[in-house]
Amino acid sequence: MTAAEKLSDKLERLVGDDELQVPGLGVIVFKDGSEVFSKFLGRRTLNPARPVTRRTRFRAASLSKMFTVFSLMQLVDDKRLNLDDDVSNYLGFELRNPLFPKKKITARMLASHTSSLRDGKIYCSPPDISLREFFCRDGKFWEGGAHFGNEPPEKFFCYCNLNYGVLGTLIEQVVGKRFDIYQRENILTQLETRADYVPSNLPADELELLGTLYQKKNPSGKWNESDDWFPQMDNDLNTRLVVADTITLQNPYASSSRDKTSTLQNDETSFDLSDYVVGTNASSLSPQGGLRISFDELAHTLEMLLGGGNLHGKKILSDDSFQEMLSVQWKYNGSNGDTCNGVMLSYGLGFYNVGGESSARLCRDSVINLVGHTGSAFGFLGGLFLTKNTADGFVYMMNGEPVEKDINSRSHGKFSCNYIWEEQVSNAICKFLNSH
Repeated sequence: MTAAEKLSDKLERLVGDDELQVPGLGVIVFKDGSEVFSKFLGRRTLNPARPVTRRTRFRAASLSKMFTVFSLMQLVDDKRLNLDDDVSNYLGFELRNPLFPKKKITARMLASHTSSLRDGKIYCSPPDISLREFFCRDGKFWEGGAHFGNEPPEKFFCYCNLNYGVLGTLIEQVVGKRFDIYQRENILTQLETRADYVPSNLPADELELLGTLYQKKNPSGKWNESDDWFPQMDNDLNTRLVVADTITLQNPYASSSRDKTSTLQNDETSFDLSDYVVGTNASSLSPQGGLRISFDELAHTLEMLLGGGNLHGKKILSDDSFQEMLSVQWKYNGSNGDTCNGVMLSYGLGFYNVGGESSARLCRDSVINLVGHTGSAFGFLGGLFLTKNTADGFVYMMNGEPVEKDINSRSHGKFSCNYIWEEQVSNAICKFLNSH
């Protein structure tokens, strides 16, 4: 078998309804700056059955974070903000960890997860409620101070989605536009995509290509890998009438409280954005994880990164911003951070480094150092990675989780601290790159 045939065979074994298989999967691989392999398998929706294709788009979870940072760095390039300024100067309210009231919080700290902020039970709130409600003692989402850590800003890494809700709001304050609209006009269009954070605003032909995310978790919350797949996100959004400029809240960890008595269910409660006040609460637009993007569009993004910030003759990021974004902002020293079970040992701005000999490695038999990001929520698993010091890289996305991550030991990787699905896909791709 050729290297491509071996990779195809491995990917085909990962798709289905048995053991730890997923409903749908896609992969695109670049070598020396050019695409050399692609494969799309399984179904993007199960009822009715629709295939995964190159143009299938999914809610890409934390892959979205790099796009938020693209906007941040463009504003740095334009000298409209400084990474090391106090974000309170931009937000319109003072953001301080109450345990360290004299320590400023900066955009660099937010983007590198060293801000001392924490998610608590929720990190996205309704668009008509100010972001301040997370951070003030009488706020609706104060949660007893759960959104602040015990360590001072800059000194400790803890992965926190709320950091990016704050960044999205900061960006809105600087540019005077809603986060998703500014992203579409200044990042997503430049990357030659039609991606969007508000799926109801996708054009009809793109809405038709939206995929559903699944878990083998029934509506009562019980997991059973022998059971049916249950939709978790974007179910039937591509077949029913949708109202433009409406969103649902996206908190995978817990149901959230609007008035401390009622709950907000992801698939039942929607919010109208027509009266949204720019710069008050971009967390509702999910800058940390809500981007709906296709395999082909992720490949455009990878191509831009492999080109050092350039895509098809367009300069999207300056050389300085590109280097700053991928450079190490925080590195684990044994006690200065929560490593997400050994996966995140150093972090840049919206990207993290994967050492080829570390517990985070994605290749079992060869030392391949990578930089990129993964995403995982509602059954989605995906990644975008560059091989360091080369023009090689890859993207992958899959839309199902048959057993509960972390809780079920079968979700654990065999040779690393990654999830088994990430490990299997990435290891197979790395073997292909080594032999190609």
